[in-house]
Order: sequence, then structure tokens, then C-alpha cells
Amino acid sequence: MKTIGLIGGMSWESSKLYYEFLNTKAKEVLGGSHSAKCIMVSVDFADIERLTFKGDWNAIGELIKEAAQQLERAGAEVILLCTNTIHLVSHYISENVTIPFLHIATTTGDAIKKIGLKKVALLGTKFTMEKDFYTKTLTNHFGLDIIIPDAGSRQVVHDIIYNELVKGQFTKTSKQKIIRIIKELQRQGAEGVILGCTELPILISESDIDIPTFDTGKIHAHEAIEWGLKHIKRDKKKQPRKFNNVLTMLFNRYINAMTNWLFFKPCQTSASHKDDVGRLIHK
Repeated sequence: MKTIGLIGGMSWESSKLYYEFLNTKAKEVLGGSHSAKCIMVSVDFADIERLTFKGDWNAIGELIKEAAQQLERAGAEVILLCTNTIHLVSHYISENVTIPFLHIATTTGDAIKKIGLKKVALLGTKFTMEKDFYTKTLTNHFGLDIIIPDAGSRQVVHDIIYNELVKGQFTKTSKQKIIRIIKELQRQGAEGVILGCTELPILISESDIDIPTFDTGKIHAHEAIEWGLKHIKRDKKKQPRKFNNVLTMLFNRYINAMTNWLFFKPCQTSASHKDDVGRLIHK
């Protein structure tokens, strides 16, 4: 299993689920008592939140870059950013580390295409819904038609996320508000809904609505396990077989021994030649 690096804390309410998702998937795929190899660097969300509302995305990018480099130094072999919104600055990761980075919109797009949907609603923070860093991946790379709520509903979702969900508050009132918004998007033709905030699936489950939901955090974590297993298999194929290495070593020793025997100093006896060949072969 490859070592998965996680940038968490945005918020820790959903980051803790990443650990569960990774280990559940590892056990499901590998069986027995297997678990995921992972490292997490968790940032202080208060800092991220303050900079977000100031619109200082460069400062956020620098914090995320530092966390990614810390993971790489610690031995991570792939990086996941455990949030949707902060993928707005994900290029600070991809441009400043040498290990792969799995983008959450890409893994989500793959999951949607696998079940053949074309028109999908997106819920998340206003940054995720209104800026194009997320939707352009889904439209350009997967050909999806993405719809978002109207301005008033976007504000409702945004406020629920920042005022409640990231603080561990999950109320029935907010749940009903989100369900009503999803049903309106369904009437507009949405065949499924992307829960594009990693805390939203804690509030809303697929059983609450009658179209498919896409839990972006779970999809992201599961894809990381699949990636890790796939690359382990590739690495094994690249390695020469141990048995062949042993044969090569013995053959080389034999050739060296015979060379020494044939061109040995003439003043030594044939018996000493044979003794020396034996010593060289068994070194």
C-alpha cells in the first residue's frame, strides 16, 4: 500500500471521516486486518476561514503549499486535500511538490460518469458553486451539465456550512432547507447532486432524496486507495525477480572464478588452483 498524505482540518468534522473512509476501503479491498497507510497534516481552520472571507487566496495557497511539502518530507507518496472549496488554490500543491496530487473534482467526475449521468446539481460554499475552479473540471473533462441553486438558495447553503456544519452543528431545520433546495434542482432536471462540501454528507444522506448523491470526501478517499494499490502493482512489475538476481550473481561468481583459475600464476600448483576456485565460488 502506498502512503497517502492528507491535508485536513477544513473542517476536522469531515477530515476525521477521511480516515474512516480510507481504512474501510483498504479493509474491503485487501481483507483481513489491513488498514490504510496515511499521514495527515491538519491546519487550523480558523486561519483558513479568516483568510477566505478576506479573499486572500494567495495566503491560503501558501499555507496549503507548506502543508503539502511537509507531507512529502514525511514520506507521503500521493496527496489529498480534504476539502472542496480550498481546491481553488490546489495549484499551490501541484506546482510545489514532486509527488502526485488527486483533485477532488476529478475523482467526483469519474464517479458520475461511471453511472452515466449527464446533468448534475452542485451544492457547496458560494466559492465552490460560483467560481469555475470546480465546475470547469466537471464540464471540460467529463462533459457534464452542472446546475447550481439560485442566488438566495446559494446563500442559504453557504451560511449553513459556515455557521453550523464546520462547527459540528447538524440540525433538522437545516437538513430540511437543503432537501428543499435539492428538490428544486431536481425539478430543473438534475439527475444527481454533488455534495460539494465535505460536511454536507453528514447532514444529508442518499436516503433523504430520490436521486443519486455524490459524497465527494468518500469518493476522494476511495480513489486514493485504488490509486495506491494500482501503483503498487506497477512497481512490482518493474522489479526484477529475486530468483533471477540470485542466478545472475552465482553465474558472475563462476565466471570470475574460472577466469582466475585459467590465468593463475604459473608458480602455484594445480591443487592450489582447485582450492582457490572452490573458495571463490563459495564466497
